[in-house]
Amino acid sequence: MYDDKLKEECGVFGVFGHPDAAALTALGLHALQHRGQESAGIVSFDGKNFNNEPYMGLVGDHFTKASVIDRLPGSSALGHVRYSTTGNTSLKNIQPLFADLIGGGIACSHNGNLTNGIELRKNLVKKGAIFQSTTDTEALLHLIAQSKKSTMVKKIIDALFELEGAYSIGLLTNKKLIAIKDPLGIRPLVMGELKGAKIIASETCALDIIGAKYIRDIENGEIVIMDKNGVKSYKPFKNVPARPCIFEYIYFARPDSVMNGKNVYDCRKKMGQQLALELKTNADLVIPVPDSGVPAALGYSEASKIPFNLGIIRNHYVGRTFIEPTQTIRQLGIKLKHNVNKSIIKNKKVVLIDDSIVRGTTAIKIVEMIRNAGAAEVHMRISSPPIKFPDFYGIDTPSISELIASKNSTEDIRKMLKLDSLHFLSLEGLYKSMGHQKRNENNPQYTDHCFTGDYPTNLVDRDDGALENQLSLLNDK
Repeated sequence: MYDDKLKEECGVFGVFGHPDAAALTALGLHALQHRGQESAGIVSFDGKNFNNEPYMGLVGDHFTKASVIDRLPGSSALGHVRYSTTGNTSLKNIQPLFADLIGGGIACSHNGNLTNGIELRKNLVKKGAIFQSTTDTEALLHLIAQSKKSTMVKKIIDALFELEGAYSIGLLTNKKLIAIKDPLGIRPLVMGELKGAKIIASETCALDIIGAKYIRDIENGEIVIMDKNGVKSYKPFKNVPARPCIFEYIYFARPDSVMNGKNVYDCRKKMGQQLALELKTNADLVIPVPDSGVPAALGYSEASKIPFNLGIIRNHYVGRTFIEPTQTIRQLGIKLKHNVNKSIIKNKKVVLIDDSIVRGTTAIKIVEMIRNAGAAEVHMRISSPPIKFPDFYGIDTPSISELIASKNSTEDIRKMLKLDSLHFLSLEGLYKSMGHQKRNENNPQYTDHCFTGDYPTNLVDRDDGALENQLSLLNDK
């Protein structure tokens, strides 16, 4: 596979109290498509019945059809886009997951990953639970079903105390839309309003597409209940400082989103500016690796006074499902997405800007393309620190052995990529870009384990040796 970017697992969107709930949810999922391109689903409630439309593929492949939206009547709906990371894809894993419980139906959309999901599954199966999917999300529904508490809200809170890891969750019942963030608030979730209807979404860009007003971020460790009587907030967990995932700001979130009061695009530009301040470079052009490197490249250009130009052109019409039937075609894979603008690059000293290097497989091909276009020098600047550790909170990272920076120094990587120079943004520089003087070593402001190895929760399944990459619990056979 020629794409060497990290993948986010999911996006969540929900509507309560609007006659066009399903149509609005489809639009919201369109805006969140970058968070998952493998499958999409919507569940609606029409006052009597729940209606479920799960599909493999992109939102636009299915939910632009009036016939599909017509099968999702009702004034409340919950949607999900998903990128699975281990095992084969299948319909049974498409969210929202749905279950009929004693108190009525419940649909669940989850962004994140439970780091004790395998242990939970084993214990639930021993008690007689029958799982229908291979996702960690289903464990939550079983925990809610088995809770002895008296009300649905109490059952949900009871179940949440069993979870470890990162989770931003939307739940839809016959009477309520519920938004939940884990105690550290690792994954994003916001609340909005449209003509009195309540909206939840993984990012503010999904509110923008439907013209909804942003109300606020769901807080870390918060449960927000939305029903016909209004909005209630519960905070059952011990109060601890939030630690949102720093990679949302570096790469995952759409640049037009606002997270925890910070504009993502501005943060990325500041990372580029900080890069330029950390290491002076004599060059003729600043070129982004599109599209992820564009904001940082603009910031780098402004701070360094080196002209910005689009020396690499991206083909936006190549999907992840492209079939590579032969080794020859596979080797040309990078050119399906990127091509160089030779007239701009020839005989120039070029600074390439990107947000990260994961395995290095894409970077080495892009550098080769720039060399072949006649560049006099090729320097690379990365707007994040080296990724040395895998993620267990909802990002598809390779195993530690596949992360190029886990076992190689910056100089080693420079030689491997055949660069004239290479510099990663320092951890201190990353925190300065986010508006902090430095990283609080005792209580870090962000979840930054990919750079530091500082995992903020218990990694129960990893410590038990169950799986290194746990984003899907079992390989589908």
